Amino acid sequence: MSESAVNEHPVKTLREALNEALHQEMERDSRVIIMGEEVAGGAGCKGSDEAYGGVFGVTKGLGTKFGRTRVIDTPITESAIIGAAAGAANTGLRPVAELMFIDFIGVCFDQIFNQAAKFRYMFGGKARTPIVIRGTAGAGMRAGAQHSSMLHPVLTHIPGLKVVMPSNAYDAKGLMISAIRDDDPVVFIEHKLLYETKCPVPDEMYTIPFGEAAFAREGSDATIVAFGAMVPKAIAVADKLAKEGIHCDVIDPRTTSPLDSESILESVEVSGRLICVDEANPRCSLAADVSAIVAEHAFSSLRAPVKCVTAPHTPVPFAPVLEDAYIPSEAAIEQAVRETLGGR
Repeated sequence: MSESAVNEHPVKTLREALNEALHQEMERDSRVIIMGEEVAGGAGCKGSDEAYGGVFGVTKGLGTKFGRTRVIDTPITESAIIGAAAGAANTGLRPVAELMFIDFIGVCFDQIFNQAAKFRYMFGGKARTPIVIRGTAGAGMRAGAQHSSMLHPVLTHIPGLKVVMPSNAYDAKGLMISAIRDDDPVVFIEHKLLYETKCPVPDEMYTIPFGEAAFAREGSDATIVAFGAMVPKAIAVADKLAKEGIHCDVIDPRTTSPLDSESILESVEVSGRLICVDEANPRCSLAADVSAIVAEHAFSSLRAPVKCVTAPHTPVPFAPVLEDAYIPSEAAIEQAVRETLGGR
């Protein structure tokens, strides 16, 4: 859809776009169910029957609309949530399971890595596991190390999983609808700092294909590949540099598995410079992965060393000043771009 066409639509937050996608898919397909801790909320409490709608309010209103047999509050046990969802998917339902925080994936990693991701392979392609696992991620909300990780590199490593990371409300709705309709397990990672960000989002249903990157900005001087909440920062840097006559491609892969490596390579073949921006820790990050892909397939096009802008190799600090320093900044992205350009 063209930018002018998109801008004709009402402005919505990323939270609202996800809620709308879930609502429309539940209305369209009775097999879609939601399960997780407090996804409906308020049962047995005075006042509203939906006090929460998930800890970040993404599922608010769905319990009233579709009932508690389709919006299911679970005990606080991630292994049971994902195990039940994987089993439900194999019986013909299309569950959307919420992990609340992606950090809790360790509790149910067997159900994801050793079961759901392998069902299709184990059963010779005859099994379908259409499960969406939602989880919030990322630092910046003073939530401590146990609630602030970026674990998409871990999940991207696993064959059989599809991993989605929207950076804006428009993409979030289209990618969520695609995820629910997909017949394979999808991990849908939502950065907490993006929930209140806004952009035009169509009221009608639409899908965004997995494995197709978006060019948020275009330019031939350098290629910036950014993931999730790093995309708005990369865009801000690109806009600032454009005023100086430095024009950058800003590529938002949108999905890390599948990854649109072709778009990245085509851009680097023109610009000759690559800056990878990933909030995950540096070792085995997506920044490292993209750098390796470019080094292997487009090395002769590079005019400068690849630059990676990531978090340090430490847990997320709780002290506000340290947490702010931990998150890759616009200044760090700008410095990396200028260094690849020889200090311009």
